[in-house]
Amino acid sequence: MFKLNFWPKPDKHTKILIALGNPEGKYKNTYHNVGFLYADYLANTNKIDFKKYKNDFIYAKSENFVIIKLLSFMNNSGVPTLKALKYFNVKPEDLVLIHDDSDLELGQYKTSSNRGSAGHKGVESVIHHLKTKNFNRIRIGIRKKSGKAGQFVLKEITKEDLVILDNLFSRINFQNF
Repeated sequence: MFKLNFWPKPDKHTKILIALGNPEGKYKNTYHNVGFLYADYLANTNKIDFKKYKNDFIYAKSENFVIIKLLSFMNNSGVPTLKALKYFNVKPEDLVLIHDDSDLELGQYKTSSNRGSAGHKGVESVIHHLKTKNFNRIRIGIRKKSGKAGQFVLKEITKEDLVILDNLFSRINFQNF
């Protein structure tokens, strides 16, 4: 069992965002890591720095949100997500999970709540360890008009697609949850 840190619960206007991705450098700019890329975008645009919590996650805190990047591999996201929620004293229903979605076309995103994983292994791990699917999600589209997800999710994002994602990131409004 791990010891709880009694960090004051964020007020009701503060959002806890957890980004899914793979921590190794070789995955940094892959389509599967768009959750991490969005977390970096938020940290950069809000001029906040990441701090490390043990070997579980890094986080950056602003007045309105805390953004967390897990330090586990995508398919093992459940345990560090649970630790992050306990560390920040947050219930699953106050979580916004950010991840790639190969069912959505590149340049699109959707928000959802209280839904299944749709086959996303990282989301499956989170649902399994939290023992609930009652949390919010921002699903960032990575699908090309042609090609199957398995063919491109771990490939490096092209420069053209990075521009599309950067434009998309500026339109995502996580405050609606």
